[in-house]
Amino acid sequence: MRPEGGGGVRLQLLALLAKEPAHGYELKQALEQIFGNAYPSPNIGQIYVTLGRLEKDGLVRGVDVEQSNRPNKKVYYCTAEGREALDEWVDSPTEGPRVRDEFFMKLVLAPMTGIADRMALINRQRRHYLGLMRDLVELAENTGEENRAAQLLIEGAMLHLQADLDWLQRCQEELA
Repeated sequence: MRPEGGGGVRLQLLALLAKEPAHGYELKQALEQIFGNAYPSPNIGQIYVTLGRLEKDGLVRGVDVEQSNRPNKKVYYCTAEGREALDEWVDSPTEGPRVRDEFFMKLVLAPMTGIADRMALINRQRRHYLGLMRDLVELAENTGEENRAAQLLIEGAMLHLQADLDWLQRCQEELA
């Protein structure tokens, strides 16, 4: 059984479990170590709920492990079905460009109804993107160079934002 859609945290956890068995807190720590602040990890409650769903779907198996002086913990293992779902996810292409862009729908439709001016919409969206870019620059400055995965994730987000800013300029030239 393949995890739905992009899978959100399901596929991230499944990938980590394909590497080695772990319990929820270890998975949370692994996500934080790999991605740093560039991709905030889910809260521990979400991780355990997701692990429960993965187990129900047969993609992972949980085994209770006794601990002395502590409550037992549940260690999760990726099953053969989980490995198949992970292979399918890795082998399938990731979604490409957004054709149904919500901002573009606003940009075209709102002026037709008289609720908004195109330039006001473009300028508001540009300010929003520039604010996001500033946040990403700050995040990049606060992410250690040794964490290449986080740096690349931030760089990718910045490049996407720059493309969105360029596209806004093009919309302004063509439509405003």
